[in-house]
Amino acid sequence: MFETFGGFLLYFAILMLIPMWAGSRVKSTYRKYSQVASSSGMSGAEVARKILSDNGLYDVSVEPVKGQLTDHYDPRKKVVRLSEHNYYGNSIAGAAVAAHEVGHAIQDAEEYSFLKFRSALVPVASFGSNISIFLIIGGMLLTISEMFLAGIVLMSFAVLFQLVTLPVEFNASNRAMDQIVSLGVIRNDEERETKKVLNAAALTYVAAALVAVAELVRFILMYVMMNND
Repeated sequence: MFETFGGFLLYFAILMLIPMWAGSRVKSTYRKYSQVASSSGMSGAEVARKILSDNGLYDVSVEPVKGQLTDHYDPRKKVVRLSEHNYYGNSIAGAAVAAHEVGHAIQDAEEYSFLKFRSALVPVASFGSNISIFLIIGGMLLTISEMFLAGIVLMSFAVLFQLVTLPVEFNASNRAMDQIVSLGVIRNDEERETKKVLNAAALTYVAAALVAVAELVRFILMYVMMNND
């Protein structure tokens, strides 16, 4: 019994530590390179606008948004929103983040397949993430395997969303690097620092996917054990 309980404690500790480590890595890397000015001296807003214009995306606007690391692309309103520090600042981190978000705008314009698939998954993934755990817990407490299985199926859509997010984010980062290098936003000796910012941000998505898959596998194993008793 102790070994089983200890195993569960270790499992939950890992689930908590992975996202915490990834989040800490992002914040420390961003904080470091947000204080290093890029050689071009361009603000994040200027970087975003330059890349958008170079790709013919004149209908996409760039706006500041409050908060830190709140940067995102809104495909419904065709807006790249950059946190105020990145929007007005001229740091390497700001240039990397701005280029990354514009990468999503380019994906949207080109109808990138993984982005379209992820957008299609949003309704069912959102529903699954909100409802699945209640069905799973209810199935366990009431020993109703059908309810448990329904919860697992719904959770699988949320997990699939996390997995599909990975190629979307990595592709946006690759596009970002190609754009800021080709347009001369950063020098060759700044590429390493820029990649560090983008790679640190990608860790959060990898961590989220790992945790989601681990949770799904655990519930699948519990479902199998329930039906073998």
